[in-house]
Amino acid sequence: MADTNSNVAIAMVAGESSGDLLASRLLSGLRPHLPDARMYGIGGPKMAEYGFVSDWPMEKLSVNGLFEVLAHYRELKGIQNSLRDRLLAQKPNVFIGVDAPDFNFGLEEQLRRGGIPTVHFIGPSIWAWRGGRIKKIARAASHMLVIFPFEAEIYRKAGIPVTYVGHPLAQVIPMVPDVAAARSALCLPSDGRVVAIMPGSRMGELKHNTIAFVQAARILAQRDPGMRFIAPMAGQKQRAFFSELITQAGLQDLPIQILDGQSHTAMAAADAVLVASGTASLEVALYKKPMVIAYKMMRASWEIMRHMSYQPWIGLPNILAREFLVPELLQHNATPQALADALWKQLDDPAHQAMLRQRFTDMHHTLLRDTASESAQAVLQVIEQHKRTAGFSPARA
Repeated sequence: MADTNSNVAIAMVAGESSGDLLASRLLSGLRPHLPDARMYGIGGPKMAEYGFVSDWPMEKLSVNGLFEVLAHYRELKGIQNSLRDRLLAQKPNVFIGVDAPDFNFGLEEQLRRGGIPTVHFIGPSIWAWRGGRIKKIARAASHMLVIFPFEAEIYRKAGIPVTYVGHPLAQVIPMVPDVAAARSALCLPSDGRVVAIMPGSRMGELKHNTIAFVQAARILAQRDPGMRFIAPMAGQKQRAFFSELITQAGLQDLPIQILDGQSHTAMAAADAVLVASGTASLEVALYKKPMVIAYKMMRASWEIMRHMSYQPWIGLPNILAREFLVPELLQHNATPQALADALWKQLDDPAHQAMLRQRFTDMHHTLLRDTASESAQAVLQVIEQHKRTAGFSPARA
């Protein structure tokens, strides 16, 4: 095992709230083996619970869309270069990039050339688009940790060391959610229908998705005046922006209960969820809830990205199922009326709801592994292998 003393250092980068959650599961497995290790880099509050110190605000990396990234390129490159120089000087025992592939793979490639072993946790969706990235991954990652069972063979064929660790969220989320407890925690009535509105955790996602999502909620409220709406926000910055957007659009009269965090409680409490594509859609599936997946982005980014896809689905539940289990409404198709109609069908079809519960339960079992332990063991093995091949030199503080 790696030395369990204060000289061991693990550097990590997670770029958004979903990465923060996923990384925290890895840290929960590492901490018992490395109780005094220094863990630092870029991360969020859930990682901080395990003693992780973030040297930059994680939100700086939470940019999506091709042109949106270009607008922030200078700042992102500056952060990447500063972190690279610091890590090359300090020589941590391992660097772990958590998702954020466009930021992390470039950093990992430079660190690996500098003699630092690199682990990448959460493989990018090369099976969905931009498959050519596997060549860059081969240069960047000493070891891949993947969360979907079909991914491991892709990396093995490319000669990249890989471990399938299951999906961390499959451990965190209960197989049978406690709806009554969740509603009680959010002061929601035990009866009546509840819809969760989840336009995304990134500021760009909120900018493009919020108005259509909330307008769809208004249409649903007109059909069912007793329906309740909840909107979990990833942080105070997101909450303020969400509130500002709906006020500017004149939608503040719709009673939406805005939550600070508590996204899992919101999913458990909901009868259905309107969710932006991404990790959150898989979380909704693990909570066995009907959903409509929607996504809007800058038009120029959309025109480029839609021609680069290898498959007809973008939502993780549909990708794993290899069929449209739940509706996907994207870009110009994500109109308030279309979103409301699709959600209404999800709410008004008990047979469909029962089918989804079974399919999502099967999916949950497939993804369920002891992710914290298995991912931690893989990281420890990378550290040990590096010690054997390069000689051990304690990381400098």
